[in-house]
Amino acid sequence: MESLKERIVNNGRALNETVLKVDSFLNHQVDAKLMYEMGTYFKEYFKNHGITRILTIESSGIAPTVMTALQMNLPMVILKKQQSKILNGEVYQTTVHSFTKVMDYELTLSKNYISSDDKILIIDDFLANGEAALGAARLVEMAGAKVAGIGIVIEKSFQVGRKKLDEKGYDVYSLARISKLGKDLIEFID
Repeated sequence: MESLKERIVNNGRALNETVLKVDSFLNHQVDAKLMYEMGTYFKEYFKNHGITRILTIESSGIAPTVMTALQMNLPMVILKKQQSKILNGEVYQTTVHSFTKVMDYELTLSKNYISSDDKILIIDDFLANGEAALGAARLVEMAGAKVAGIGIVIEKSFQVGRKKLDEKGYDVYSLARISKLGKDLIEFID
């Protein structure tokens, strides 16, 4: 997605070899038109996958996911990272390690919002080591549903996440694939 690559180059900032800051358009301030365009790309790629529901992890994946769900006319479910007092008992949970925050958290999905008949599209903002996407996929599979695809806004292709997802046989579609990061350096896979 060329417009996303342009925004990453013009407004993103590589802080080091592994951290890309894109808070001016993706995860602090949100460019709604860009999110809508992302939704269009995800819709076009996954339109023949038989998807019945779209999942994302709070919170940075919400904006592109809601635009995708809107365009595909599908329900969207947000996987929770925080403990909730109202989600008691009837949940699927798995532990996920956050590359960015260097900590573990419990990823939670209410049993009310997934069925074994579902074909799920998972959308996330970044793919680095693959832990978040694999955690979301584990929850889908705990419910007996099928992961029909995984949509990624920005993939750090130099890290192991893509390889892990490919090894599991998931259909992964990334809007921007970064081959190298360094202080003030961002390079893409064409």
